[in-house]
Amino acid sequence: MTYATDALYDEVAYIAYHFHWDLDAILDLEHPDRRRYVEQIARLNRAAGGGR
Repeated sequence: MTYATDALYDEVAYIAYHFHWDLDAILDLEHPDRRRYVEQIARLNRAAGGGR
């Protein structure tokens, strides 16, 4: 099973936007690690009132 391309692009864009990491660094992450960063960024944004 492969990960949906649109979901991967969304995750990469989200992490790159918030952490300013380059594409290779983000794509080198294992999927569960990448999802964990996405979830953590969302929590930080909610806590800060950003709601992103």
